[in-house]
Amino acid sequence: MLTKKILSFLFLLISIYASAQNDSSIYDHHDLFTPNFYPSSVNEYRASDGQPGPKYWTNKASYQIQATLDDISDAITGSVTITYTNNSPKPMDFIWLYLDQNLYRLDSRGQAKTPATSRSRYGDVNSRFEGGFNIKSVTLLTDEKGKVASSSLAKIISDTRMQLRLPSPLAANGGTIRFKIDYSYLIPKYGSDRTGILDTKNGKIYSIAQWYPRMCVFDDIEGWNTLPYLGAGEFYLDYGDYDYEITAPANLIIAGSGDLQNPKEVLTAAEIKRLTEAKQSDKTIMIRTAEEVTDPSYRPQKGNVTWHFKMKNARDVSWAASKAFIWDAARINFPSGRKGLAMSVYPVESAGNDAWGRSTEYTKACLEGYSKRWFEFPYDNATNVASNASGMEYPGIVFCGYRAKGERLWGVTDHEFGHTWFPMVVGSNERKYGWMDEGFNTFINVISTEDFNNGEYIPQPSNKPHLYQYMFSKKSEPIMSTPDAIKEANIGVALYIKPGYALGLLRNEILGHDLFDYAFREYIKRWAYKHPTPWDFFRTIENVAGEDLGWFWKGMFIHNYKLDQAISGVAYLNNDPSQGALVNIENLDKMAMPVYLQYETISGKTGMEKIPVEVWQNGSLWIQKLSTTEKLKSVTIDPEHVFPDIDLSNNTWTNN
Repeated sequence: MLTKKILSFLFLLISIYASAQNDSSIYDHHDLFTPNFYPSSVNEYRASDGQPGPKYWTNKASYQIQATLDDISDAITGSVTITYTNNSPKPMDFIWLYLDQNLYRLDSRGQAKTPATSRSRYGDVNSRFEGGFNIKSVTLLTDEKGKVASSSLAKIISDTRMQLRLPSPLAANGGTIRFKIDYSYLIPKYGSDRTGILDTKNGKIYSIAQWYPRMCVFDDIEGWNTLPYLGAGEFYLDYGDYDYEITAPANLIIAGSGDLQNPKEVLTAAEIKRLTEAKQSDKTIMIRTAEEVTDPSYRPQKGNVTWHFKMKNARDVSWAASKAFIWDAARINFPSGRKGLAMSVYPVESAGNDAWGRSTEYTKACLEGYSKRWFEFPYDNATNVASNASGMEYPGIVFCGYRAKGERLWGVTDHEFGHTWFPMVVGSNERKYGWMDEGFNTFINVISTEDFNNGEYIPQPSNKPHLYQYMFSKKSEPIMSTPDAIKEANIGVALYIKPGYALGLLRNEILGHDLFDYAFREYIKRWAYKHPTPWDFFRTIENVAGEDLGWFWKGMFIHNYKLDQAISGVAYLNNDPSQGALVNIENLDKMAMPVYLQYETISGKTGMEKIPVEVWQNGSLWIQKLSTTEKLKSVTIDPEHVFPDIDLSNNTWTNN
């Protein structure tokens, strides 16, 4: 039997609930907390808990490359021998390769997308640079049965892709072929901010990338991944071993991905001695000084030399060359006890202790930090190159803006080397899911900056409400968007800022540091040198952290949902402040988050209630009881603006 007191309380709740309902709310709890968030099936390749399945496979692509740099005509002439292994369960009648340099053909799809009047990834929109690969020949060297062959392969070039039709199917489960491609191309001066040529007073700096035909990925999700290279979307590549040689004028210094194999043939005795010192030093050692750059007796001025590099289990290699390089280096100390070498090459225009003179210090610090916190840096060498590419990453080498100084140089160095983990180790599909490398990297950059040199470059507190308005504006686009289908002005938000913020929110407020960090490390370990999808990431974090986060992924990543929490009323239990207060909280938009409710009584006592997100599983209204014993002065939702509420005008109630 209900007592009058209980009945009175129930009637109060009903009346509050009825009066608080806001017809303008568009929140749908069934939509956000749907039980059908994940794709219905998992299989033997990808498990339900986010791990690779028992029969997961990736194909392998290894490369032997011989290339020559002509620094007069700014051209590359090369020959690449590719050994391709089909580990998939399907035989192949044909294979696909990327021809990224074809982006710079005037009739390419990427050039067709170049805006007529606004910023272009290709430099001057009125320039008539005619680039692209010249594929001279494609020769099959070893057929699918392992027999020596020497026959031409039929090739069909389609924009930035090339299909090779095989004389007989490449066998499944380990079939291997070897073929050779002879090619050449002119180096673009402004290569989509990824490759290019920088003019300095002491000579050109060549930043060379996408410089050889590369295998497309054949995976268990889509088969052949052949999205064209349009400039905004980056890359999706298989892993393999690299053995490459660069022949160039003898007065040039070449920095490349991987390990230099023939230092005695290409370096001076002084450079070799100084490199040996640098490998034992935590402080930066000069390998080539500014004075030596302009000393013609320091290096040979005539003839060519060949630089030989190797790199194992990588998805790409790149390099840089210049006679203008100052060169310095220092030792990297890894958690396992292994040692590496951090290096920087830059022109005199970039020198100075407030500029590139600290580049190697930055490189060493961020790589040691990421290795300790997440996963050990897998390479022996890491080189930062001052370039007209303002920021671009490749295994073991990055290109950063030559004008960068101080905090800006730290930021771009930290960001580009952060890409070692995403996507160089965890090989996500950047062409489709740019946030899985840029967003993850933006997130780890925040922690790395907090760690560096006692917080030297920790930014000033941001205007969070302004940031939320920017991230969730009507013009913004969902994180889960193909980069090439995002407006250029929105790429920074959709691929970098918003996913970086979302992962920080998940770590700091939803899961906590211990659970999140353990799950994030597990994700890296599970998918190192493999190809995860967004669903593999979502499943891994949920299973390792033990939380159902479908509502978070859906609201923050899949859709561009917005958060608007509001206080719609405050009443006292039985109209008696000594019995506690009831606060009506509404969820007015499509996103849901926990509620942080701060209150202050008329005597100045304060308190905070942290209400879990599950209160929004049953509708758009939640009534929170506060165990106060006096009248309230104010109640505020999320006073520190932790959550991305887009309307602060309804977040505070005051006792007028």
